[in-house]
Amino acid sequence: MVDLTTRYLGLELRSPLVASASPLNRDPDTVARLEEAGAGAVVLPSLFEEEIIHEDLELNLALEAGAGQVAEAAGYFPAIGRFADTGDRYLADLEGIKRRASIPVIGSLNATSTGGWVRYARLLAEAGADALELNLYHVVADPTRTAADSERADLEVIAAVRAEIALPLAVKLSPYYSAMANFAGQVMATGADGLVLFNRFYQPDLDLDSFEVVPRVELSHPWELRLPLRWIAILRPQLGPTASLAASSGVAAGTDVVKALMVGADVAMVTSALLRHGPDHLAALGQELRSWMDERDYVSVAQMRGSASYATSDDPTAFERANYLKTLHSWASPPALTSAGPPA
Repeated sequence: MVDLTTRYLGLELRSPLVASASPLNRDPDTVARLEEAGAGAVVLPSLFEEEIIHEDLELNLALEAGAGQVAEAAGYFPAIGRFADTGDRYLADLEGIKRRASIPVIGSLNATSTGGWVRYARLLAEAGADALELNLYHVVADPTRTAADSERADLEVIAAVRAEIALPLAVKLSPYYSAMANFAGQVMATGADGLVLFNRFYQPDLDLDSFEVVPRVELSHPWELRLPLRWIAILRPQLGPTASLAASSGVAAGTDVVKALMVGADVAMVTSALLRHGPDHLAALGQELRSWMDERDYVSVAQMRGSASYATSDDPTAFERANYLKTLHSWASPPALTSAGPPA
């Protein structure tokens, strides 16, 4: 019997399969199904500060509509108490899920101000989250803002949250930092316990009829796993065995989980595959992982982890520039078509 237990953010998990941030994960019944299917942990969808601010502004505008125009009528209405906003509902969902789940529940947060990051991090900790994932998702479009400015601001946010809470802390990064290895080391030195690689940036599209910018949500594909595989392989020996690393994007099959573990990940995070196939798909991934390990006489995840990282590879440059050259040279053009049509 293979041992699937792993350690992530200081938490002992029964499996390296983590159901990552998804709309599914705010439903206690869905989380129960994920747990039954073998999830080692579940990450709640991100709490966005913009949503809370927008909702509060809309409510204030609605309450103030017509204020002062019929002043004497105001006395006929009872005083309105505080409404439960997006943040309150998120915290209530977290508390409800925690009451039912026996696996770790990780909160996810994306704020726009240092005060927002700190406030909601504290509230998530008080609501019972087992760990916190900081979702650093932003686009630096200001031409006066340098890469150093952006990185400094991100590190200040991590330091502020770390000073506020004692929970295990993961930071979900985008792949667009100009010196990823250096920045990853700074993130860990600033107080993070682990990294989630990577955040997927959803690109907007243009509607040619209305000329409006519209959102286009596309689920990930297995080929997208190659980017986190490369960086986890590079970072694992640099950050050391105590740093937690999670592979995110493109995990669709048990063999994808194998690849993530082999290059040094502690867990493989799954979202798109669960949105496509449902929470029970996690059980199929777990079975594929066990079968692969059985066939090759691996007895534990710990034995697999890092077996193909940058430090253990026979050709470490395969994770760097040499991979670019080999990939280009590996292309084989399709056979030329004749006037008689394609080959049978």
